[in-house]
Amino acid sequence: MIIIFNIFLLTFIISNILMLLSSLLSKKSFYDREKSSPFECGFDPMSLTRIPFSLHFFLITVIFLIFDVEIALLFPIIPLFLSVNFIIWTKMTILFLIILIIGLYHEWNQNMLNWTK
Repeated sequence: MIIIFNIFLLTFIISNILMLLSSLLSKKSFYDREKSSPFECGFDPMSLTRIPFSLHFFLITVIFLIFDVEIALLFPIIPLFLSVNFIIWTKMTILFLIILIIGLYHEWNQNMLNWTK
């Protein structure tokens, strides 16, 4: 137990020393307006060069990730069918599916699933 603690302590100390050294020796860069602007032959840009952020697309992406994780949580339910009590398995599966359906209904009710507004 003492050996594991010593290894952990040594690793912690070495990693902190390396982080401190890297922050002290790193090149400092300050924000410069001219360096961060796009270059168009020495002239100011004629149009907006950065694409505006689409909040609706971000929300659709978050909804997809949430339901993707929930589908991954459904996979272990299938093998459990043979190893647990059928009534408990049925109740848990129905409860999980009801929670999924309520979440889908809420997102549909809030018009989160529409691509255009």
